[in-house]
Amino acid sequence: MSADPRIALNALTDALGEHLSAAVNRRGEEDPAVEKAFYAIGDAFEAYEDALFAATGEVTPLDLYDEEADADDELDDEDEDEDLESLGDD
Repeated sequence: MSADPRIALNALTDALGEHLSAAVNRRGEEDPAVEKAFYAIGDAFEAYEDALFAATGEVTPLDLYDEEADADDELDDEDEDEDLESLGDD
């Protein structure tokens, strides 16, 4: 059974509204309400994208930011830079 993309879209917009509310009412640098709302957006977006694809075969032009993947990419870039530098030492 696939989800209705309209319902998933409503859940996504609700999650965005909750995040805004949590951010505006933030209580300190690491407010757990903001973090919870942050992850809720990601979950709601994935549910929407899945429902949209199942119903229409379409996707959005958006990607979720993945801190771990970004950190891995930075490490790969540093390794490539070191490799290029070592080639220049010949």
